[in-house]
Amino acid sequence: MITKVSERFSPADSGFETDASGSRIQDLPYDQRPREKLSLLGPAALNNAELMALFISTGTKGHSAIDIGRDLIAKYGSMGALGGLPVSELAKEHGLGLAKASKLAAAFELGTRVAREQLRDTPLDSPERIHEFFAPQLRHLPQEQVVVAVVDARLRHVGTNVVSVGTVSESTAHPREILRPVITRGAHGFVLIHNHPSGDPSPSRSDEVVTRRLVEASNLMQVRFFDHVIIGRPSPGRTAYYSFREAGLVP
Repeated sequence: MITKVSERFSPADSGFETDASGSRIQDLPYDQRPREKLSLLGPAALNNAELMALFISTGTKGHSAIDIGRDLIAKYGSMGALGGLPVSELAKEHGLGLAKASKLAAAFELGTRVAREQLRDTPLDSPERIHEFFAPQLRHLPQEQVVVAVVDARLRHVGTNVVSVGTVSESTAHPREILRPVITRGAHGFVLIHNHPSGDPSPSRSDEVVTRRLVEASNLMQVRFFDHVIIGRPSPGRTAYYSFREAGLVP
């Protein structure tokens, strides 16, 4: 038997106990409540805290789901930084726990997968474009991660492989590990991308050595090595990435 649920619901059912001023979100004008606002205007009309509140669902005493989302963004500085946190770390935050943290992690992962799908139709033909697509998932990671983006003859993305996860300051990736997914897929070429957790994309000596070895190895295997891009974070006086092709190290 299916039991009909009343259309009337309490603040606890709605997922939002109070707004930032301490009043109930259900007492807000209809078009300012996150769920109703999304229904009327679409998800783009909601700010980040309101979007997070839809996944957080319930608040704590005197602290709404929107407040929790707003506090998390303020603490970590951006949605990208939050998306890079392990579920175990998110779960420790006030007002979350494992269930809510898992919902947030799933939402971040869905966003990443959508970006990857969009990437398939976009040629990786410049370091700016490579940075645009890979920075959101790499720039806030607490460890270095080395990623190989495999491309076809038109430089369209056909696959991504994580080949190394390192420490806060370095990662280890041998040319054979980097080239394996390229050879396995029978791809035309590849782009190498990795992040610097410090935010400074300037290459290290080992970054330069690996790049030179990859140039030699890819020539030997007759696959195109299009670029090695280091993802950092923007700062006054420097760009948010470093391109070895722009620097002349990748011909």
